[in-house]
Amino acid sequence: MDLTLLGTGAPQGLPRPDCPCAACATAVGDEARAATALLIDGALLLDLTPGPAFAAARAGRSLTGVRQVLLSHPHDGPALEVPAGLPQPGRVADGRELALLGGHRVRAVAVDVPGTGYEVTGGDGERLLYLPPGAAPAGWGEAGPGNGGPAAVGGPGPYDLVLLDVLARPEALARLRASGAVDAATDVVAVHLDHAVPPGPELHRRLAALGARTVPDGTSLVVGEYHAVPDLPRRTLVLGGARSGKSVEAERRLLAFPEVVYVATSGSRDGDEDWARRVALHRERRPAGWRTVETCDLLPLLAEPATAPPLLVDCLALWLTDAMDEVGAWDDAAWEAGGRRALRERCEALVAAVRETRRRVVAVSNEVGSGVVPATPAGRRFRDELGRLNAAFGAECEQLLLVVAGQALALRG
Repeated sequence: MDLTLLGTGAPQGLPRPDCPCAACATAVGDEARAATALLIDGALLLDLTPGPAFAAARAGRSLTGVRQVLLSHPHDGPALEVPAGLPQPGRVADGRELALLGGHRVRAVAVDVPGTGYEVTGGDGERLLYLPPGAAPAGWGEAGPGNGGPAAVGGPGPYDLVLLDVLARPEALARLRASGAVDAATDVVAVHLDHAVPPGPELHRRLAALGARTVPDGTSLVVGEYHAVPDLPRRTLVLGGARSGKSVEAERRLLAFPEVVYVATSGSRDGDEDWARRVALHRERRPAGWRTVETCDLLPLLAEPATAPPLLVDCLALWLTDAMDEVGAWDDAAWEAGGRRALRERCEALVAAVRETRRRVVAVSNEVGSGVVPATPAGRRFRDELGRLNAAFGAECEQLLLVVAGQALALRG
């Protein structure tokens, strides 16, 4: 199947009309996007962009061969324009299938917002899935016939191409992965792009972290043709100062995975109500499918196989605090009497485990080297040891990020 994206933006387009935000102000050139619309083999049109005939002409296409126009969602953008000669748009009831003259089969897929998703199968068996804005597939459970996986919507196995609102609903991609509808070879293309994320490098960086990409309006794709899927790093270290957004950035990188083990190294602090509130806020923003493990014993977790769910370790500074407690590193005499050597051995063991791990890991740590010099010897000791640990841990990671004022700067990868 040949697919041309006449638009890739949200229903109101990008930039939005009369919107003064920074994202809209910088959405120019290839980053300006009309409402999402898909032209398949010149015969099937999914959704409409304003001025569809002009959009098709700019992409070097014509709408004269279109025999079916299907809408996926209630339209809240600019008024729909249906060019003369184009069939009147319609929608298909969930679960129903259309057989088109060109050999395509179209099945309507139920979603969890008002609207309809569409699975399109070409004459040679290639398959794509298209979901409306802000939608995830409804009622999909574990993979397999009869359990709401891909077999329930038109055939087993992963799709060749999936187009969905990745940034607004990363858990939709996680659900597709859990059901087997998306695998490592599936081309995931983000559509319905809005101004929630600045365009340009930041947009593409966030999509790549989720294993997805986007393309400019007018791009043509061949469904089933090999495309290099963004390479997700196995090990990532996210550094940042207090309230920089480092934990949010780390969590964002794993939102499209169906299972994640969140390793909280903080433990509990009896009687500290402020700490309890901080922990509760962290828990509330995590997806329901994530499992929390409160431990500083990271070596067994890192030794688990590559098939184990990804690990999110938050954070190395608290892990180091626990390790320094264990070896008596806060006391000058104990430090010189063997605490220094014991702590070095613990840190080296952790770094070696990270080097050998086959599991996907995202770790968070505090960047302390740019702050005020602590007033006490113990404080300076902690700062120095954390700096050394960050450097050694980061040296074993394919990707290293520094978060400043909520913005992630790639130091490596």
